[in-house]
Amino acid sequence: MIELDEKAIAGFREKLAEDEAAGATVAKYTVAIRRLAAFCGGQLRDKGQLVAFKQALAASGMAPGTVNGVLTAVNKLLDIYGYHEWRLRFLKVQRRVFMAPGREMTRAEYERLVNTAKRQGDERLALAVQTLGATGARVSELQAVTVEAVAAGKAEIRSKGKIRLLLLPKKLCKLLANYCAKRNITAGPVFVTASGKPIDRSNLWKSMKRLAKHARVLLDKVFPHNLRHLFARTYYKKTRDIVQLADILGHCSVETTRIYTARSPMEQRRQMDALALLL
Repeated sequence: MIELDEKAIAGFREKLAEDEAAGATVAKYTVAIRRLAAFCGGQLRDKGQLVAFKQALAASGMAPGTVNGVLTAVNKLLDIYGYHEWRLRFLKVQRRVFMAPGREMTRAEYERLVNTAKRQGDERLALAVQTLGATGARVSELQAVTVEAVAAGKAEIRSKGKIRLLLLPKKLCKLLANYCAKRNITAGPVFVTASGKPIDRSNLWKSMKRLAKHARVLLDKVFPHNLRHLFARTYYKKTRDIVQLADILGHCSVETTRIYTARSPMEQRRQMDALALLL
């Protein structure tokens, strides 16, 4: 039996931190385990409870991908406690062929965001958007873009025991170097708050949502991770090299990268029309 009181959940969080899980992952997994604890009354006695929990999630209308995210957290908990035989199978999810309608950010919309930030005098936001868009970095990796990294033209990303290089384009390095010089940023992260702390996902998300309204871009399209998708689609259209793209994005599997290169239904239809196979 596994006790799922607050003390146990705190221990689970500590173990995730020891395994170098990202802060967002720790938070998401904690929410999932609290959901499980509420379902089973704070005591997990057998696999039957887990199966019932999985069925309840699936029947709740929750998206299959979200259900699988909860199950990932549950399986991690089971591995920690040594109950490997209780692990749950994920729901089968058909691979997305198309990007969800209304979610794909176009190059024109990206440029409007950047130019609007410039007109508003928010150089930090304009450069943060361009850094994510031009490198494919995750928003959590922005703090690795330091004054030292700009000088070297590359940033070292350390996550979950893995190290990869984030290459910074020359033009971006020049823009960032000028920005740092004007603001007397001589060392450490380039993108910091007024208090000197590195900007995080929440800071940037809120700033981008405000920016979207002024730039006349749909709010559903404007969030930091969508800039990573824009980079991936643009890079793939130029090179058609999905293996190299997977390396740049830090993906362990090309299957993950294929999600980032999903085309819109309209684009797919245009390509099919161009085949001219109808007489």
